[in-house]
Amino acid sequence: MSIKVVGFNGSPRARGNTYHSLQTVLEIMAAEGIEGEIVQLGGKKLGGCRACFGCIRNTDRRCAQTDDEMNFFIEKALAADGILIGTPVYFSNVSTEVKAFIDRCGMVAKANGDMLRGKAGAAVVSVRRAGATFAYSAVNFFFGISQMVIPCSNYWNVGIGLMPGDVLQDQEGVETFKTLGRNMSALLKRIC
Repeated sequence: MSIKVVGFNGSPRARGNTYHSLQTVLEIMAAEGIEGEIVQLGGKKLGGCRACFGCIRNTDRRCAQTDDEMNFFIEKALAADGILIGTPVYFSNVSTEVKAFIDRCGMVAKANGDMLRGKAGAAVVSVRRAGATFAYSAVNFFFGISQMVIPCSNYWNVGIGLMPGDVLQDQEGVETFKTLGRNMSALLKRIC
């Protein structure tokens, strides 16, 4: 059985620091025999949850809103054993697209018997200066309420950089992401 991880890139910069941070984690996991992919979430036109409760009425593991790509992202999350949510930090929090994913996927998950329960999930945060721990917490709160298992690293999963690729110069951040990749791999091998 192959173990699969999806990394959601919540930055509108498809090849920016969030991408490089996710890629660093996934490269370590690939060396451990775990299949991974990055799915571009940032820059998509995703609306927030409308509190229509259609997902509660339908219980079909889908968001009742069908005018964007959210159900594609939910399907990717469901098909994976592990989920990485990568986000830049905007005004001390996650990107708009990540927030939409958290709210809508989270509501669908709750409406369908906590359908993400038991999966592994980790935040991967790219930041220029401050606010990273707020974004890190927002993602981990989603994993926690979804009854997912959160692997840790030797520090919070945060990389620092401004221009695309700068995060790779943050040696401590890169090592933190590599440690996360090793720890998430070990966890997935135990729970899958």
